[in-house]
Amino acid sequence: MIALLKRDLALAVRAGGGFGLGLAFFLIVIVLVPLGVGPEAALLTLIAPGMLWVAALLAALLSLDRIFALDFEDGSLPLLATSPLPLEGVALMKGVAHWATTGLPLTLAAPALGFLLNLSSTAYVWLFVSLAIGTPALSMIGTFGAALTVGLRRGGLLMSLLVLPLYVPTLIFGAEAVRRGADGLSTTTPLLMLAGITLGSFALLPFAASAALRVNLR
Repeated sequence: MIALLKRDLALAVRAGGGFGLGLAFFLIVIVLVPLGVGPEAALLTLIAPGMLWVAALLAALLSLDRIFALDFEDGSLPLLATSPLPLEGVALMKGVAHWATTGLPLTLAAPALGFLLNLSSTAYVWLFVSLAIGTPALSMIGTFGAALTVGLRRGGLLMSLLVLPLYVPTLIFGAEAVRRGADGLSTTTPLLMLAGITLGSFALLPFAASAALRVNLR
């Protein structure tokens, strides 16, 4: 499983769907928001928690179709399905690799870009913590969506329609944690909910993803 993780990390970077693409998209969205809503500092401070989380969510969504597509196209996926490694483990490693090449860079970069939206100084640490807890769930949910649509024509659009509603709870609690941190309120409840979503995703979705892969590979 470790060898598969290393392989996926290398492929993600070489294929251009890893660090650079997600970060560039995230930066563009954050830069465009003040241009669209205006330079009013109070308004930007108000919408900053939600917009930073929306931008991170969309950046994570951008590379989901590559999770299984490259392996499917070159014939590696059927070989993985018949290897001694269980498909549940394959799906889990795919999700971890996606988070390491997309979610982790976004988590590290988001606090550095918060000043573009006039994010409250007290919210920076909570933005980092909420993204660190919540982005793994985005990757694992996306892995499930990618497994459902692997091999389909224009599967990326269908996958987005399937995955985005599943992202809503993570988005709500992530933005709420940052908002409460900015207001000096307790962030315990939204962070615990985020942690529950992430743990539940990693406990259940590898099995769901493996079942979807078995159906699509028949």
